[in-house]
Amino acid sequence: MEARAFEHDLTLWFVDDVPARMFFGGRRWSVTDTPTRLGPATWPSPPEPVAHAWRFQATDRSGVSFVFDVYDDGDHWHVHRAYS
Repeated sequence: MEARAFEHDLTLWFVDDVPARMFFGGRRWSVTDTPTRLGPATWPSPPEPVAHAWRFQATDRSGVSFVFDVYDDGDHWHVHRAYS
């Protein structure tokens, strides 16, 4: 099996400074658990300096759910990993 990296636009919406919704991979996602802020001790090997990072479960309109690790590099938000 080959590992692949895909770059998609990511837009996050926040409510009270906590992720609530996102648009990623051509789909709209709703955050469906309590997001966890990731700090230096919990961030999984950042590919570059990270300004902010979060882990949360999100579910799309069809009911598909993933856990996402997202980070802000200071200019844009990115998905670092998605877990099924």
